Amino acid sequence: MHKILIVDDEKNMRWAIKRAFKNQPYRFIEATNGEEGLIAFEKEQPDLVLLDLKMPKVDGLTALERMKKLEKELEKDIPVVMITAHGTTETAVEAMKLGALDYISKPFDVEELRIILRKALEFKGLQEKLNSLEEALELKQGKPIIGKSEKMNEVYKMVNQVAKTDATVLILGESGTGKEIIADTIHRNSERHQGPYIKVNCGAIPENLLESELFGYEKGAFTGAVKRKVGKFQRAEGGTIFLDEIGELSLNMQVKILRVLQEREVEPVGGLETHPVDLRIITATNQNLYEKVKNQEFREDLYYRLNVFPIELPPLRERKEDIPLLVAHFLEKYQQELGKKEMKISDEALTALKDYPWPGNIRELENIIERTLIISSSKLIETRDLPPGLLKPYESDSKSLGKNTFLLPEEGIDLETLEKDLILQALERTADNQTRAARLLGISRHTLLYRMEKYQLKK
Repeated sequence: MHKILIVDDEKNMRWAIKRAFKNQPYRFIEATNGEEGLIAFEKEQPDLVLLDLKMPKVDGLTALERMKKLEKELEKDIPVVMITAHGTTETAVEAMKLGALDYISKPFDVEELRIILRKALEFKGLQEKLNSLEEALELKQGKPIIGKSEKMNEVYKMVNQVAKTDATVLILGESGTGKEIIADTIHRNSERHQGPYIKVNCGAIPENLLESELFGYEKGAFTGAVKRKVGKFQRAEGGTIFLDEIGELSLNMQVKILRVLQEREVEPVGGLETHPVDLRIITATNQNLYEKVKNQEFREDLYYRLNVFPIELPPLRERKEDIPLLVAHFLEKYQQELGKKEMKISDEALTALKDYPWPGNIRELENIIERTLIISSSKLIETRDLPPGLLKPYESDSKSLGKNTFLLPEEGIDLETLEKDLILQALERTADNQTRAARLLGISRHTLLYRMEKYQLKK
């Protein structure tokens, strides 16, 4: 049933419009002036608005302009039809410029109004289909899953099995293994593929903002909440929400996520009512959630709710037979982007890539191929074109140096340059998560921040 908002200060006009559509599948919401109309517009998010031009407090053109701004914030397409007995051609043109879909003058013919409303709702339906097609096209043109190894074939099989269901999926794997691509693929091949697909990096949003981002908030819920905001769970209605870095959630936020999984409803910050949500939840983490449960850092009940259908992605060092395929893919990608043609890689350079342990996994390999193409002056990538640290990054002589100790080159190194490079690599592999970057480097976050400031690196 379509929701139609009538904003008109004349009671008889509102009554007449409702009577004209008495037997139609419409639910009417009434507002007596522009100010009330704006409040109802934001709260109800109707399918269509009938908006009078001349009203007290806030006139129709001002209300229209504000509605179109709210539309962007709500990420909705809501057609507005202007109604006026006083309008001129100039006024109608101005309304159309501000975003009105159509207009009708009082007194109007009921059949004319029915035709205008039907066309406006048809337009809204077509616009929504177009938006869905654009989103689907964007997903289909997204990053493909590359690999023919036995371990990746198992992953493909699991993705195909779970995609057509509504089961909650937990994607596990080290940073850079392609967890987001797997989530994209599941949504793209699900029954919800025409619905919205909302992505949230739980580790990238400060905890004090994460709740309002996920659940939304009501006007006046806290200082600065000057208007109502719809959260990402509600925005994912009818589609999928992907919660990346789920292991970064605080215990307090874990309780709130658990409620969504159990009750399928959300409560905005500062709200008194809950809102049901129909969506699919996919999560991902590079952490060992089971160990976090044992250490009482992650709720056991939430873990089992998330772990309905786990998919574990192998690290690149365990699927080295896929490295040539990945290299070929990234060569083709960056040749086009950088305007280089017919670039190839020597057997020796490819062997060096296969021998490297790839702590940053596929993301690190992609970055290295892009960097190599940028600096290479010939059509053949040789071993000398690869980063020096990739060729012999570790020595494992446990008697003299200990396991995984960096071997100092005979020609020496620039320690400051090496330190800056390692810090940048750690930030890149953790998507600028300073806590995890510090963990990779074996230092405290405070020390990392000090060194970033010392070398004037990005924060």
